[in-house]
Amino acid sequence: MKVYEIERPGSIDALRPAERPRPAPGHGQVLVRVRACSLNYRDLAVVRGTYARGLKLPLIPLSDGAGEVVEVGPGVTRFAVGDRVAAIFMQSWIAGGPREEYARSALGGALDGMLAEYVALDQAGLVAIPAHLTYEDAATLPCAAVTAWNALVSEGRLKSGDTVLVLGSGGVSVFALQFARMAGARVIATSSSEDKLARLLELGASDGVNYRTTPEWDKRVRELTAGRGVDHVVEVGGAGTLARSLGAVRQGGRVSLIGVLTGAGQVDPTPVLRKAVTLQGIFVGSREMFDEMNRAIETAAMRPVVDRAFPFAQAREAYRYLESAAHFGKIVITF
Repeated sequence: MKVYEIERPGSIDALRPAERPRPAPGHGQVLVRVRACSLNYRDLAVVRGTYARGLKLPLIPLSDGAGEVVEVGPGVTRFAVGDRVAAIFMQSWIAGGPREEYARSALGGALDGMLAEYVALDQAGLVAIPAHLTYEDAATLPCAAVTAWNALVSEGRLKSGDTVLVLGSGGVSVFALQFARMAGARVIATSSSEDKLARLLELGASDGVNYRTTPEWDKRVRELTAGRGVDHVVEVGGAGTLARSLGAVRQGGRVSLIGVLTGAGQVDPTPVLRKAVTLQGIFVGSREMFDEMNRAIETAAMRPVVDRAFPFAQAREAYRYLESAAHFGKIVITF
């Protein structure tokens, strides 16, 4: 079968097409014919060699993928041939809170990922796809969507009438906007692009703030909330934006720290203390959260925002498009 492998991380050119034997499902496993995958910023870090040390190489990348069950092994009861499924990010995180050992079951990092024609996975590490979604839609969900759901719903306890601040127009931020609007919350969005801000408004954001023309965007967010601040911040920037996110959040509000797109650095913890802010790291989520999110997506007939789909043969071009930061929403690779 056709796969992509990373042998020596360092750049996108390290991603190489290869051939591997088609896997056979063992006890409790199903064989999935992968129909689509999607990219996350983590995947750039993996191919660049900046994500983690000690990865088992060569590595099949990508955590996010969806497809159809084509064979089941002995003892499988959750799925049957023909079922449409998506893989969960950490194969052993079924329910409850995060635990250190779950990271050792992360696809496209600790374990081979989804950028392959076929994958054999434990039945416990899969969820059923909502009926109205395409494979391309479903492939966007395992990392970015579950992360946004965890931040706002599972941990954030989002409710109607809350105000949410999302930073940028990547996958997590766009999903957070969509989930917040589904819950009846107000969303304020930031971007450096007026075109992207217009698209965020079309998706339901009440206001957009251009952080290039308004570098003190936290002050503008407070103006838009009559000086109160937002209830939730979906923080994907890291050290470079966290100080302003703390400035934009209300007294007793919540900042969900999800990404480090701006790199590492020093952050003054004083505002966290002075404003009694809940600052919580969010690292994807469990299968239980994924299933809960899928029920909400199906009820609302929500569709993920797919910016562009690349064919399997153009996987490296898909990575380069992600690297350009020109995308809005998710980037998909189709088989």
